[in-house]
Amino acid sequence: MKQKLKTLGYAGISIFLCLSLIRFPDQALEAAIRGLNMWWEVVFPSLLPFFITAELLLAFGVVKFLGVLFEPIMRPLFNIPGAGSFGWIMGMASGYPTGAKIAARLREEKQVTQIEAERLVSFTNNSSPLFIFGAISAGFFYNIKLGLLLAICHYSANTIVGVIMRFHGKKQEQHLTKKKRYSFSLKRAFQEMHRNRLKNTRPFGEILGDAVLNSIQTLVMVGGFIILFSVLIKLLFLMDITPIIAAFIEPVLPIFEMPKELGLPFISGLFEITVGSNLISQVTTDSLLQKAILISFILGFNGLSIQAQVASILAKTDIRFYPYFLARLLHGTIAVILTILLYKPLYLDRIVINSNEIPAATIQDSSIWMNTYYFLQNIGPSITILSLAAAIFIIIYKIKKT
Repeated sequence: MKQKLKTLGYAGISIFLCLSLIRFPDQALEAAIRGLNMWWEVVFPSLLPFFITAELLLAFGVVKFLGVLFEPIMRPLFNIPGAGSFGWIMGMASGYPTGAKIAARLREEKQVTQIEAERLVSFTNNSSPLFIFGAISAGFFYNIKLGLLLAICHYSANTIVGVIMRFHGKKQEQHLTKKKRYSFSLKRAFQEMHRNRLKNTRPFGEILGDAVLNSIQTLVMVGGFIILFSVLIKLLFLMDITPIIAAFIEPVLPIFEMPKELGLPFISGLFEITVGSNLISQVTTDSLLQKAILISFILGFNGLSIQAQVASILAKTDIRFYPYFLARLLHGTIAVILTILLYKPLYLDRIVINSNEIPAATIQDSSIWMNTYYFLQNIGPSITILSLAAAIFIIIYKIKKT
């Protein structure tokens, strides 16, 4: 019976989506183009170098090297092997879904157990500094100083989630043989790296080609989800479904001293972070804190679009999705608490209020993240075209070789 209900549910959703596309073809096309532009200009060129680098570092044993060095830190703090430090660092630098990609690769190479991989995924999928400072702070709010508050709350909450999730799966690990804990050793780290590289018998050209191809395949999948959810959010709004959901949220917002107008933008943010953050920035509120609270939560929650990307990456492994989902709720909640506590020392105390308006930086303010954001928008399409052409060339070469 349960499977029959699932079949009906999946069929119903597919039919609804199909009928909605037929009913609103122009608006769906506009939303798809908007999602494609986001992927084309910023997401693909910003994530591709990190994905390729991660593949190369894994192939050449550098992750093994880092794993041995960071074992004394990662094991007592997060209860994962030192190799998890690579996913943590890369996740913070490049943003989602890099953490899930690296965790899946580490699991495939047996460098982490299933439980350890689930712990790793729970706190390595966070927003990148480029998105927080460039897109949200400068692009939506025209306020660079807000980025510092959001970033500190976001990454601090993520670290706290990692510490809490160290207890995940404790009972399941009781029957496993406890691994010996090693102290810091540069010599042993190099030996492990050398041993791992020797196991990989592929020539350098093949390693590089596989790294490029695997990275591009993942990013094409990410682009598909971005376009799909961009269209889905638009269709839900046109079909008056999003406003209906928002109607249940709006009566609750005044309890937290927030205007009802934030209900619809907040629901949109739960689906897709970029759309929700932009809508939240356009609402007039008595205090910027109200907006910062909601944005901190949806950044920690990741949005259903990002969660779908992560679920797709994890589906190829035995890593379960539900610990990651629970960690997202926890991350959003902790980020909100930190935003309330740190709003005054990290934001209000750093600005001079000359009027009743919230002071905002201009878009021309010097910021490495904003400059990078605009740089990617200018050359991003060129990088995307060249990368896709390289992937096609590698595929053709592999076919001819076989």
